[in-house]
Amino acid sequence: MDPAEPSKIVCLRDVVSTDDLRDRDGYTDVLEDMREEGSKYGNLVTVVMPRPEAGGGGLVRGGVGKVFFVYADVRSASAALTGINGRMFAGRVINAVFYPEDRFAHADLDG
Repeated sequence: MDPAEPSKIVCLRDVVSTDDLRDRDGYTDVLEDMREEGSKYGNLVTVVMPRPEAGGGGLVRGGVGKVFFVYADVRSASAALTGINGRMFAGRVINAVFYPEDRFAHADLDG
């Protein structure tokens, strides 16, 4: 599946930095903001926002800095992509793209 091909998953790039994700309270606040925003566009199943691993010197795992909205249907995901792409969050311009469902299912979040 080409990343431009519509899917039920929307990946938000350039939303948060690794440093933003290290703080537990900050992480929780941003996750709640993302859940609230994503639910405006349709049936949001879940929000995935990978964090740097605790311990081990703060190793970074795949997908850190991205937020993934998983919707029940492509129509909701399309509405989210249209509504969010190019908007500002925390002083950053959001780059929203469809994400391949097969890659997401295999926890391949680096794309």
